[in-house]
Amino acid sequence: MSNRLRDNINSSYVEAANALKGKGARRRIVAYVESYDDIYFWRTVLSQFENDKRYFEVMLPSKGNLSRGKKSVLMNFLKGEPLGRSMIACVDADYDYLLQRRTEQSRRVLDSPYVFHTYVYAIENFQCYAPSLHDVCVSVTLNDHRIFDFRDYFARFSEALFPLFVWSIMLYRNGNHSKFSITDLNRVSDPGGFNLREPDASIDNLRRKVRTKIGDLQRRFPNAKEEYLQTKESIKALGVTPQTTYLYMQGHHLFDAVAAPILSKVCNQLRMERQNEISRSSAHLTQKRNEMSCYENSLQDVKAMLKKNNGYIFSDQFRQVQNDIREYLEGNNTPKNENT
Repeated sequence: MSNRLRDNINSSYVEAANALKGKGARRRIVAYVESYDDIYFWRTVLSQFENDKRYFEVMLPSKGNLSRGKKSVLMNFLKGEPLGRSMIACVDADYDYLLQRRTEQSRRVLDSPYVFHTYVYAIENFQCYAPSLHDVCVSVTLNDHRIFDFRDYFARFSEALFPLFVWSIMLYRNGNHSKFSITDLNRVSDPGGFNLREPDASIDNLRRKVRTKIGDLQRRFPNAKEEYLQTKESIKALGVTPQTTYLYMQGHHLFDAVAAPILSKVCNQLRMERQNEISRSSAHLTQKRNEMSCYENSLQDVKAMLKKNNGYIFSDQFRQVQNDIREYLEGNNTPKNENT
């Protein structure tokens, strides 16, 4: 197949190709995704729905010009509705889910029965799902000692950030996001200088920064109280809680500036524990060197293992994604994720 033909492929073409295979062949469903990393994630979503009647092929939107990204994926929806029964788009939610149709892109993501999204901001948020982070540390260090409570930390981190996050969603909904952008929110939410022995200090620092920024926004928008309260209740109805805000902030920032640095410090401590244990237990120097070499050769990279983390499959948000795919396959094409 030529590159040009690949670029012009649409659902009708795939359906016609499926029809030529005969009644006994499995139906092929093409799933367009945003980037290389998304291929693995959406494969974990879609593989459970494959059977002797259908299978999915997860791919980037264009093999001809290597175009990537959400807009590139959604262009297949814009150009005459080529998405359909045999072709779907699978994208990060970003803020589109929480914007609830305030923008054209949000409407496209939420209203098309053939566009599926993550509910959380991006796949990186799933990878940083707090209840699964201890398992990531074990996979990196081969040490199962629980020296840090990830659930508690990210719940408190989220509680501290939640009031400012509500402001962010409100300003994106009403078109004032230039006054407080996602980038601005990231600057405030950066825990910086995280100390494993005193994690509360980073939470206290975050609270101070949040209070300062909220004071500034309240001076800029003195009449926003009612809209703020409405936005707060609205996003809570969509599943955002004060304890899970981290799942809805920008995914790359959460991964690179919050989760990965904390995991690195926890894993460094766990490595030292294991190395000290080997030193204490070795009968002689040769045994120590051999055991230490064996252990160090078994260690993994923190970010690489975090990207492979799939503990998110037990999260409520992931189950929402699964339910949307299930309804699509069962023929229920009503609009998804209504906020009434």
